[in-house]
Amino acid sequence: MQKITTFMAFQSHGKDAVEFYTAIFKNSQINSLLALPENNQLIHASFVLDGEDFMAMDGGDNFKFEQGISLFVTCEDQQEVDYYWDRLGQGGEYIKCGWLKDQFGLSWQIIPKRLNELMQDSDTAKTMKVRNAMLNMIKIDVEGLERAYNSPN
Repeated sequence: MQKITTFMAFQSHGKDAVEFYTAIFKNSQINSLLALPENNQLIHASFVLDGEDFMAMDGGDNFKFEQGISLFVTCEDQQEVDYYWDRLGQGGEYIKCGWLKDQFGLSWQIIPKRLNELMQDSDTAKTMKVRNAMLNMIKIDVEGLERAYNSPN
């Protein structure tokens, strides 16, 4: 069992969110889910996304997700970035630098591992070019990052 588990308090539609997320991520499942039959209000859910434990509930109007907290998805390649970007962003809002807010108001960062590799280069000029390229992207484009990294200027 994980020592720290992310607990999500949705304003409403938490049951839909849990089902949505577990359908997107591999190695995911709903362990338990209790919702009121008359209005589908989520009382409590325990679920796994790609092997990580989460919990959720509907908390009403007193609960709102803020962008200062997000779920960070490390992607192997552009294909995986595209997969999560398209699915998690469906019905939500695309922001900048690989951030999106899903249809339930939760913020996600969909980031290729290559970005981290390029940003760890000891050549500060190269890392700044990569950073600047990333700052001008909505969805992260691995080829664009590579072009910036390899550009002569």
